[in-house]
Amino acid sequence: MRPLLFTENESFWFETLRSFGHAAYGGADFGEVATTAQQITAGDYDGWHDQWLSTADRVATGADKAAAAGHRVSAREAFLRASNYYRSAEFFLHGHPGDPRIAHAYERSVTCFRIAAGLMTPPIEPVAIRYESTTLPGYFYRAADEPRPTIVMCNGFDGTVEEMHFYGAAAAVERGYHVLSFDGPGQPGPRHREDLGFRPDWEHVVGPVVDYAFSRPEVDRDHVALLGLSMGGYLMPRAAAFESRVNALIAMDGVYDLGDWVTAALPGSRDSLDRRLRATVDEDLDRALAAAMAADPAVRWLMEQGMWNCNAPSPRAFCAGFLEYHLRDGIAEQIACPTLVCSAEDDLFFRGQPERLFEHLTCKKTLMPFTTAEGAGAHCQSGAQRLAFARIYDWLDEVFGRR
Repeated sequence: MRPLLFTENESFWFETLRSFGHAAYGGADFGEVATTAQQITAGDYDGWHDQWLSTADRVATGADKAAAAGHRVSAREAFLRASNYYRSAEFFLHGHPGDPRIAHAYERSVTCFRIAAGLMTPPIEPVAIRYESTTLPGYFYRAADEPRPTIVMCNGFDGTVEEMHFYGAAAAVERGYHVLSFDGPGQPGPRHREDLGFRPDWEHVVGPVVDYAFSRPEVDRDHVALLGLSMGGYLMPRAAAFESRVNALIAMDGVYDLGDWVTAALPGSRDSLDRRLRATVDEDLDRALAAAMAADPAVRWLMEQGMWNCNAPSPRAFCAGFLEYHLRDGIAEQIACPTLVCSAEDDLFFRGQPERLFEHLTCKKTLMPFTTAEGAGAHCQSGAQRLAFARIYDWLDEVFGRR
């Protein structure tokens, strides 16, 4: 899809499209998104924050008034939209982790979502999942009062567990699936509240999450699927390679090697960059990274967001850490459950990665392409959620024999 706004800034356009797409499951109204975006100058991170915060505050105020007057449905719908708009407001600010605007918008996003969750029928249940010496935040969506197939899902590099409502959870519940969504280390809940950074061995995150799922009587233990969105298309396949209790896997979209992503804008061969990124000192590479960030807003955002996600002290330290995020060396081949790998034709971030993952799978596997011509060619099929989840969950219905 050609940009309708921010024609010279792919990052600003994609984040706008992301909110447009969330209208499919109640996370936005087209006019609110368009009006907000039209007041923003491409590349202006402060202006992006200010306009989205203003819209979020206005919608949240309307939600409060509706709730006070007893208009339950209107309040729920407005709180959902406000939650998404607050999420968007702080999106580009992580280059300055101490900026108080980040925590304010994040906490407002979570608060609005939890109010909306309590107004659902049945309510969406906030949960705390035991993980090492702490807990992970999540939500349990109950489709019925009986054991049902269950989808365990997480977001990726920059999205929240609350956003997963619009990116798969609501669509799954419509089809009779229970859903357990969660934020793992490096994702917003644990990162904001405990400074927990990403880890590549995601099986050590998903294991406790599956333990929690199996503790619930609603969960059909023989029909548990993992769904990973964006970078989750690496995280969940990594977990599935070591988690025998999983019965199906959805990578939306598939990722084979994140090291390719963080080295794409740098000069030199991958082998050379691997050595230089891991070196104790490489001032020339540090300068090359700084130049790439100055020249390309998308690279600047990637490095700043990655340093924040990983508690990395420098762009090179972040990139070096992400060299460990891969499914090479036979890891992809260990995945045993039926696997769906989604691929977006015009993916801004991971083009070509789904096909590489698919090639290495030895399990029963399906590659599901989404095209620009059908309006679904963007990263994670943003802007085409109804189309995408119809296909994705029809596939899962077939795998689980739910016709």
